[in-house]
Amino acid sequence: MKTNAVKGMNDYLPLEVELRDYIQSVILRVYEKNGFNRIMTPAVEDAENLDKSEGGDNLNLIFKIMKRGDKLEKALASGDEKELSDLGLRYDLTLPLSRYYAGHRELLPTPMKCIQIDKVYRAERPQKGRDREFVQCDIDILGSESPNCEAELICVTAEALKALSLNNFKIKINDRRLLKSMLLKCGFEPGQLDSVCISFDKLDKIGAEGVSVELKEKEFADSAIENLIKVLERRPFTLDMMSELCEDASAADNLKYIIDTVKAATGDSFEVEFDISLVRGQGYYTGTVFEVESTDFRGAISGGGRYDNLIGKFIGQSVPAVGFSIGFERIYSILKESGFKIPEKRKKIAVLYAPEEFVSARAKAEELRKEYDVSMFENPKKTGKFLNKLQENGYSGFYIMGQSEEVNELK
Repeated sequence: MKTNAVKGMNDYLPLEVELRDYIQSVILRVYEKNGFNRIMTPAVEDAENLDKSEGGDNLNLIFKIMKRGDKLEKALASGDEKELSDLGLRYDLTLPLSRYYAGHRELLPTPMKCIQIDKVYRAERPQKGRDREFVQCDIDILGSESPNCEAELICVTAEALKALSLNNFKIKINDRRLLKSMLLKCGFEPGQLDSVCISFDKLDKIGAEGVSVELKEKEFADSAIENLIKVLERRPFTLDMMSELCEDASAADNLKYIIDTVKAATGDSFEVEFDISLVRGQGYYTGTVFEVESTDFRGAISGGGRYDNLIGKFIGQSVPAVGFSIGFERIYSILKESGFKIPEKRKKIAVLYAPEEFVSARAKAEELRKEYDVSMFENPKKTGKFLNKLQENGYSGFYIMGQSEEVNELK
């Protein structure tokens, strides 16, 4: 049998788990302090829900679960591979939240402010920074169209990042309605816009030429692609330019309000900038999209947007919704690699005892727990080697029953 974790998924040592728990606890506390309530949903979703969720390229990365028993035998006999699966693992937390709200909305307040901190799964090609199992930390506001929802999510997310000592970042913001209006003016058809946006989202990675190649592979009109490339040559864009570049630039006023409101509410303590090249890969976004970019560590560490139509797929009527997700794994990697130390962490020590001393050792451990986190161990055969291993796993000291008068430090 294999001792390694499945490729793209990870085992974590105790000190790594301590750091992961600390990060999650800080984020959760900030979320809760701001009045958001935690919910939980299953990791498994109905395959039809996943397939119809407009998740962009993520729909190609769903872990599918095969049918069981007689249903599997019938599916195999049919020869249709699409009949083999009826369930799948969630690829993000937004689709499960939408289903959850649709099923429980009569029991929930409006607007609903919720927290989700949980694992999600994508059948990625494993590489540094891209695992198949990872944690997302989401806050969402459901049931309100107000741009103050976007402002609040940005403020709360920024507060959580600062609580983790990630102080140097900027927030990029866009509105898909502006981008789609610009694409319409370039000559793309309305039914093509979602597909164009998925390609446009890769602008920072593959450049304008790469976007052009991908759009040509999708067989869009050459004239529309050429017009788009000409528009991109005018970057960087400002909100004031949108009236010229878009058929309908009304969403620019909404963005300006959000940006001005966030700056006023936070004392202009971080940069908030308009970036029309920001798309976000999920097709379910309908308006505002935003992303946090660390200026100390390259790349995005958080992102989200408004998805006003996703809940409607379940109940047949539109429900406004907007969410922001912190990239937990990215932040964990940054803090781990930078040697981050958990502040105000209680020291951990070991009490070593002979087998017949359990009761007295237990009493001593309880006394020491007023100051330390204490673990009890029967005396090992090789004390020095054992203590070295404890030190490697975060222990700072030890106490030996019958030999110690006080706690000995591990050095």
